[in-house]
Amino acid sequence: MRAPYASDPAASRGRLHVEPDSTFRSEFQRDRDRIIHASSFRRLKHKTQVFVEHEGDYFRTRLTHSIEVAQVARTMAQVLGLDQELTEAVALAHDLGHTPFGHTGEDALSALMAPYGGFDHNAQTVRIVTSLERHYAEWDGLNLTWETLEGIAKHNGPVTDPVPWALAAYDAVHDLELASHASAEAQVAALSDDIAYNNHDLHDGLRAELFSTDELAELPVLADCFAAVDRKYPGLNYYRRRHEALRRFFGILVEDVLAVSRANLADLAPGSVSDVRGAGRMMVQFSDALWADLNVIRRFLFERMYRAPSVVEMRAQVTQVIEELFPVFMDDPTLLPRQWRKDVAEAEGETELARIVCDYIAGMTDRFAIQTHARLCRNGEPLPELAPLGRGLR
Repeated sequence: MRAPYASDPAASRGRLHVEPDSTFRSEFQRDRDRIIHASSFRRLKHKTQVFVEHEGDYFRTRLTHSIEVAQVARTMAQVLGLDQELTEAVALAHDLGHTPFGHTGEDALSALMAPYGGFDHNAQTVRIVTSLERHYAEWDGLNLTWETLEGIAKHNGPVTDPVPWALAAYDAVHDLELASHASAEAQVAALSDDIAYNNHDLHDGLRAELFSTDELAELPVLADCFAAVDRKYPGLNYYRRRHEALRRFFGILVEDVLAVSRANLADLAPGSVSDVRGAGRMMVQFSDALWADLNVIRRFLFERMYRAPSVVEMRAQVTQVIEELFPVFMDDPTLLPRQWRKDVAEAEGETELARIVCDYIAGMTDRFAIQTHARLCRNGEPLPELAPLGRGLR
């Protein structure tokens, strides 16, 4: 049953470029489908989540992460009476703007782009879906609805000054009301991201042997999960034991968000999606107690996984890849693929050129960035340290 504060595709604010209605899909279903068919979505298959794409077939990539986020988001949207297709569209799109090598690649590009307005992966997602996906005859981008674009731009909350240039540029022609909160659907997508990565990073860290099951069993929330498994399944083998415990942890995160969100919505009693946007606070949240426990778990992951010695070493190597590629294309833009030449020819000044180079590098997959770096910067020889096995980054 649709809640009164849910987004209604029949009442959508529409698209920047007017299109005929679909005869068999809602407006938000069309958005979701366009995101799934986008080139940038496919490239997430070979982009880092935590471990560089070539390090193993079992680790999450940005694509599998996005699918997991969408699964959680759709489930919670259904329980809360929200529009599932809008929630899913925002969840699937939320990481399209990520660079190769995850947050490490973003840090490198942010530093390189500092003289040219900076780089922000969330704003880059908006740039991708409004400009850089160029498959349609009548417009650049995917021509998504206002609601989906708003959700992508603001799912983590209002965007305040300084607004990233890529987001500000689009907002100037299609006002996304950046100072307000987003719909409840977008807020669900944001919390689903937290739920997914907090759970699967523990899985991947165990598989990479960066920490042990016994160490996890000492952390808040997880201690109770392991104890519950041990009571019900004494003597269970270690692999099944940790999976059962993490499955319970996953459920606790979802149930906590649903309970708090229901209470928040009951307290506000919004009669429309506009009431949610104007509430002045997030409706979809973790409880304070669980949030505090998650911060302990995040600190553990930061120390033992994201900044483990082997991970720090890999961060340095992939940062070098980005740092060496950027000036090569700035010095000789003819090295860019042919379809980028028109943009280069129309670029007015160094800043516009830098933004084109940034778009190109940000769109690379891990493997393509490594291969391109080897070809253009090292005479075909990759950095010897960029070898698989047991390393990762975030």
